[in-house]
Amino acid sequence: MRLRKLGEVVTRTLECEPRRWKVVEHVREKFSCRDCEGITEPPAPSHPIARGHAGPSLLAMILASKFLLHQPLNRQSATYAREGVEIDVSTLADWVGASVATLDPIVQAIRTHVFRGERIHADDTTVPVLAKLKTITGRIWTYVRDDRPFRGKVPPAAIFYYSRTRAGEYPRAHLAGWAGIMQADAYAGYNELYEARRRPAPIQEAACWAHGRRKFFELAKLAKAPIACEAVRRIDELFEIEREINGRAPEQRLAVRQERSKPRVAALEAWLREQRDRISAKSEIAKAINYSLNRWAAFTRFLDDGRICLSNNAAERAVRGVAIGRGNWTFCGSDAGGHRAAAVYTLVETCKLNDVDPQAWLAYVLAKLPDHPAKRIDELLPWNWKASQQAIAEAA
Repeated sequence: MRLRKLGEVVTRTLECEPRRWKVVEHVREKFSCRDCEGITEPPAPSHPIARGHAGPSLLAMILASKFLLHQPLNRQSATYAREGVEIDVSTLADWVGASVATLDPIVQAIRTHVFRGERIHADDTTVPVLAKLKTITGRIWTYVRDDRPFRGKVPPAAIFYYSRTRAGEYPRAHLAGWAGIMQADAYAGYNELYEARRRPAPIQEAACWAHGRRKFFELAKLAKAPIACEAVRRIDELFEIEREINGRAPEQRLAVRQERSKPRVAALEAWLREQRDRISAKSEIAKAINYSLNRWAAFTRFLDDGRICLSNNAAERAVRGVAIGRGNWTFCGSDAGGHRAAAVYTLVETCKLNDVDPQAWLAYVLAKLPDHPAKRIDELLPWNWKASQQAIAEAA
């Protein structure tokens, strides 16, 4: 049989190789001097954690698995054991704590970056914490700087804090020395931040229209209340305008809001006041109306400032990872564990905001930090690392 090649057909199959573990050995030769009998050897390589045997890539994987992929340490330990590597849960916990201590300069640099902003988003969520004979409900707070909606050039970032309770003293401590515009919900613990006597200056409150809309939406969905349905429709018109101007410069956003949003907001206020006068003050729809009207100055502040967003969704997206995580790792083992979780969420969420792979960045930073000059810590921030990696790729 005589065959003549006509071409070829390629069949592709996506495959995955099992994870490979290895022990990296650094061999340092010792020498003795025949003249002075002195002994010399090269210095030991730096480690991400003092006297630790875990490499930076392994530590980055552990941190990303728990705080990005929401896998508790006991599941990680079981997974590694199936792969032939026995690592006790207590050892993993110690490595997480030591890694957080190593990464603290990065966390502080992100904190400084966030509070240099003139406008931030704020929110908090619950986190169960083990205590004596019971589990208490702690809090994870976040403050997000994101200037992209008004074409800001500064990279976005998020800082997280842990506290044992939701007392107002905690946001006051977090924001001590900062003044600007804060977008948040109507939590009473923020009220002292808005007072005129506050130093260095009162914080300007910008209320979240998504929160105000949600109260009407629930009534419209459950009770089919006509007033609630109409309120949702009117608020949706404002959000539609915001979608059109998202990403434009502050001056352009302000001009559109003055022309199109301001008349709708004025009409909405008049309509809400009219409806409130016609219904029972104890009804659920009256409570929803009062939630907005009692904070009308904060709700309408966006009409006079193109930097302000219509909602606080930036902060709510940031705490979503905590909400998903607590459903998997169930609780923090202690207050110290809560502080560590807040630190790692700061790093992970800031990476996500800048479209950076948290695990790859953590591995790089944990390898570099021990020998990196403290004065040049900003070079290791996620957005600067991303720019350097892109420059290397382009050069190659």
